[in-house]
Amino acid sequence: MKNFILNINPIAISIGPINIYWYGIAYMVGMILGLYYALRIVSSQKVRCNLEIEKENIDEIFLWIILGIILGARVGYILFYNLDFYLNNPTSIFTLWEGGMSFHGGAAGVIIAIALYSWRHNKPFLEISDIICSVVPIGLFFGRVANFINGELWGKVTNVPWGIVFSNAGEYPRHPSQLYEAGLEGLFLFIVLALIILNKGLRKKGLVSGSFLFIYSSSRIFIEFFREPDQHIGYILPNLTMGIILSIPFLVIGLFLILNSLKNDYS
Repeated sequence: MKNFILNINPIAISIGPINIYWYGIAYMVGMILGLYYALRIVSSQKVRCNLEIEKENIDEIFLWIILGIILGARVGYILFYNLDFYLNNPTSIFTLWEGGMSFHGGAAGVIIAIALYSWRHNKPFLEISDIICSVVPIGLFFGRVANFINGELWGKVTNVPWGIVFSNAGEYPRHPSQLYEAGLEGLFLFIVLALIILNKGLRKKGLVSGSFLFIYSSSRIFIEFFREPDQHIGYILPNLTMGIILSIPFLVIGLFLILNSLKNDYS
C-alpha cells in the first residue's frame, strides 16, 4: 500500500503581492468560533450558575486573550525551542505566518491576560479561566490542522498504514502527529469540557480549567512519544522532550484545580 504524500502549499490565497496563509486562517477561524462559543456559554450559564461575568466582559477580554496568545506563544517558542536561531535572525521573530508558536508559552500569556483583566475589572479569575479554557480546544484543533497543512511538527518514522510522507521530511512515512493532537487536544478535549459544562455547569470554579490542563497535558505527553523532537533540540534526556518537560507543571496544576473543586463540592 502506497502512503499518502503531503505537499500542500502553505499559502491559501494570493492577491497580487499579498499572501494569505492557512496558518493565519486557522488562527482567525479558531478565534471567531471561540468568541461565539464563549458568548453562548455565558448566555446559558449566567442565571444557572450565578455568574459575575457579562457578555460585555467576554468581548473585552478576548482582545486581551488574543494578544496573550500571540505574544506568549511566540515568545515561548523563541525561548524554549529556538533561541539561538532568533538571536541570529531577529527579523524572523515577526514572521508568524511561517509557524513557530508554543502552546505552553501561549498558555502562560493567556493566564497573565486573565489575571490582569480579573484584577483590573474585579472579576473572579477562575470564572473567567473556566470560560476561556472551554473554548481553547477549538483553536488547538484548527492550529494543529494548520501544522499538518504546513508539513511541520511531524511524527516519527513508522510503518503503520496511515503513515504520511511529508515532502520536506524525507522519503519515509511518518506518524501524522499533528492530526493526533488535533483529535485529542482539540476535538476530544472540547467534547469532555462541553459535557462537564452540560452536567455541572460552571458552579464548581476551576473544574473546567483543571480538566483542560490535566487532559491537555496528558494527551501532549502521550503524543510526544509519536512526535519527532525538534532537530535542533532533540531529547533533553532519553525519551524526554521539551514538550513533556513543559507539560508536567501544567498537569500538576490541573490536577490540583480538579481536586480542589471536588473538595469544595463535598464540603
